[in-house]
Amino acid sequence: MFIGRKSELSFLEASYAEDDSAFIPVYGRRRVGKSELILKFLGAKPGIYYLGKIAPAALQIREFLQEAARALDEPLLSLLAASSWHEVFEAVTKKCSSQQKFIITLDEFQWMVAASPELPSVIQEFWDRYWRKSGNLMLILCGSYIGFMEREVLGRKSPLFGRRTGQILLRPFSYVEAAEFHPRWSLINRALAYFICGGIPLYLRFFNQACSVYRNIEEKILDEFGPLFREPDFLLREELRDVEKYYAVLTAVAAGYGSNRDIALQSGIPERSLHYYTQQLRNIGYIGRRQPLTGNKANPRQVRYVLQDPLLRFWFRFVFPNLSFIQQMGPQRALRDRIRTDLDSYFGSCFESLCREALPLIYEREGVNASFDVGEYWDKKVQIDVVGFRDDHWTDLGECKWGGVKSYKQLLGDLERKVRAYPNTRGATIGKRVFLKKNRASGCGTVPV
Repeated sequence: MFIGRKSELSFLEASYAEDDSAFIPVYGRRRVGKSELILKFLGAKPGIYYLGKIAPAALQIREFLQEAARALDEPLLSLLAASSWHEVFEAVTKKCSSQQKFIITLDEFQWMVAASPELPSVIQEFWDRYWRKSGNLMLILCGSYIGFMEREVLGRKSPLFGRRTGQILLRPFSYVEAAEFHPRWSLINRALAYFICGGIPLYLRFFNQACSVYRNIEEKILDEFGPLFREPDFLLREELRDVEKYYAVLTAVAAGYGSNRDIALQSGIPERSLHYYTQQLRNIGYIGRRQPLTGNKANPRQVRYVLQDPLLRFWFRFVFPNLSFIQQMGPQRALRDRIRTDLDSYFGSCFESLCREALPLIYEREGVNASFDVGEYWDKKVQIDVVGFRDDHWTDLGECKWGGVKSYKQLLGDLERKVRAYPNTRGATIGKRVFLKKNRASGCGTVPV
């Protein structure tokens, strides 16, 4: 069952239906569903889909010609003694003379370029000389390395710069979309699955809604034969070199050390060398930089790194530090003795992220027309979970509570103290909101000023 991606499919279909040729880069982190989206769009349309790999150029050229021979019903193409991509595209272009638009998809484009650095320039030549003018070709370049795609396909120094007719940065599913994978679970259990799997379709499909969330953690993540037990290790080794240092960085960030100084101290990597590793992890979408949201330029010392990928955050927080115990004592005991007692606190921090994700939906429901930024605020004295910084001279400040609330009066008093500590330098109207796991009404509340 294919879930979501309606806007992306609509965009691809509209591009295909136009009279002009189309060039659409599709990129995003691994496992986000790029290939599945493209294959869903391709359906029975005429086209070549080729999946690049870590392999010599000659092998990839030969495999591409075999796919082209099948797609174009031209068996002799597979026998072409081509030694370059220029020869390949020249032969394919001569055969793509039908009136129906033909699609060429190069997936995992970064691996193709690694074996053939000249490939972007060759594609530029054929796009400019033949494909764009023909009006009957759609080119899709797909890549999992975000930094590579932004630099080598979309970047100003790329031979392909300025030639795209559109692009798709495919992001993980939102909570609303991710919840569709487990319709029989309660809202809380769907939130727990999202806290662990994030919006990655492959991971969400692994979680079986016939079992509890905790049983899924045991069987899918903590069991050494489970599909997600080694997933972070596979991802990092596929994308990066010198993975031990990346492990050290990710372990520090997962434990809550977010500043450059703290990460350097915990990982043992000199602070002057740390930028290289954090930048690589940002390029592939695994960590992000955060700063307090006030509308003013942040002090660089206040910048924090966070693990954006929920599975990596869970794995480096609970699995990697306990690998020996898990393999010796088994998944059930590991969950009971090493993980379960810390999960409520962990889920509480995940709930804060979910509330920030929910705020734009609340604004939509309330009819807010102003543009806005959503984030959080912290300094040495205060932590504010949710900040909605709007351009209509309004700022929302929110408190999130995943656990039970013994005293609403005390909760509102705590929020009021945090409001007074927030640097409202522009003198905006402050809206106060409380987000709760369970509420008599909708699960989130707004406290009027």
